[in-house]
Amino acid sequence: MRRTILTLASFAALIAASLSAAPAQATNDRYCLQGRQWGYPGNCQFASYQQCAATASGTSAYCGINPRYAYSQPYHY
Repeated sequence: MRRTILTLASFAALIAASLSAAPAQATNDRYCLQGRQWGYPGNCQFASYQQCAATASGTSAYCGINPRYAYSQPYHY
């Protein structure tokens, strides 16, 4: 009986560890906060330029378009 409980407990711990180890989804919004602190492409969690500019205000950071967003748009020749 003790072996069964130990086996079930270790199996439950293994499942719990594998579920919590899933990687977080990266945000893919339109604008990125960029600068020395953030690197490239930067902190890409801003849906509007105004949100990004308000966050960058008073710092040495600036806002740019998210390259994942810019290059995902189809080109029409």
